[in-house]
Amino acid sequence: MDAQSPRCNNTKEGGAGFAVIIVPVLLSLSTVVVVFFILWSLYCRRPGRQSLVKIVYNAGHGSISIDAVSGTRLRVQGPLDTWQMPADCTLEALESMQMGHYGNIYKSQLRRGCVTTAVLVKTLQGSNSQATAEEFAAWAQFHAVVCRHENLVRMLFCQTQKLPMYLVLEASSPGNLLHFLWTLRQNDVEKPSQLEHFSERSVYLVAKQVSAGLDYLFSEHGLYHGDVAARNMLIGSGLSVKVSGLGMAFEARQMGKVAKPWVSKVPMKWQAPERIMQLPLTDRSDVWSFGILLYELITLGSPPYPDMEPMEVFPQLQKSHRMRRPESCGRPLYDLMKYCWMWNFKDRPYFSSIIKLLDSYVYLADTKILCADDKMDITEYKKAAGFLSSF
Repeated sequence: MDAQSPRCNNTKEGGAGFAVIIVPVLLSLSTVVVVFFILWSLYCRRPGRQSLVKIVYNAGHGSISIDAVSGTRLRVQGPLDTWQMPADCTLEALESMQMGHYGNIYKSQLRRGCVTTAVLVKTLQGSNSQATAEEFAAWAQFHAVVCRHENLVRMLFCQTQKLPMYLVLEASSPGNLLHFLWTLRQNDVEKPSQLEHFSERSVYLVAKQVSAGLDYLFSEHGLYHGDVAARNMLIGSGLSVKVSGLGMAFEARQMGKVAKPWVSKVPMKWQAPERIMQLPLTDRSDVWSFGILLYELITLGSPPYPDMEPMEVFPQLQKSHRMRRPESCGRPLYDLMKYCWMWNFKDRPYFSSIIKLLDSYVYLADTKILCADDKMDITEYKKAAGFLSSF
């Protein structure tokens, strides 16, 4: 027994010594591994290691592509997680439409499984600065919070947490209301069956939806549109209408005011007197412009004050001149136009009152199809309307 005791003691002492060596080595190795992964993560995030995503699509006349650095996480604030583009959704058949404030706007088809939906895609292009990315994300946030009414263009999804950044908005067909009105002048253009019978009663139905969208914008969010016109409305099947062109409402919500570049884009013939005089705007400045929209609707897209140059309009308004009642315009509709064109904004109706008036008058509206004698010449229209650039 005495002979075995020393061997047991030696084993215990050796094990203890072995542990003293192994534990520090393991700790050192774990530290090295952690540091390695941290450095590798930083290395992979360097600009030189970012992958370039190319969205390629066929627009019917060759392939077009949008290049953007992907995988870059952006420091964008706001509860937009639930709005991010799902992994099982894809955008197909993108077709370039026009250049928007932040970048190109495309028509597209949103595919999710076996279901496809017509959409508009608004992209951020030309600048990848943090400030621009945050502003674009705020634009998405505006759609998520404000545009929650059936008569405002609504956002379906967005991608704001990595590049390329874009918004996916619901689309309407035929689309632009002004262009649709012009097609009604053309007998040789095929029109959707549910839209071809466009009458004075149709004007009431369209106008009521626009009023509802603008009333919601002000009553729920304290915002005015700033550019109410047929060119900023979208028309869809069954005469469904969506208010679009909300850039000034977005800026007013973000900054508390609208910058001059936005204001200068609105042609004078659509502006209320207080706006021309650079006085504070109100929701009833939109009401004045809504009266001009009624004129556009009943004349199938004619420019307002067709016999005047833009700079001649304001002096005539000061003399109480108002546009004459258009042909095919009933007395109740014309009375509503003049109500919207009261000089003092306090004398104009609220949109909530306009909705009630439209409901009351619609049964008096003519159901005869509206027509115009000639096609619209775009160049002449832009000149008469006072546009300085394309729209």
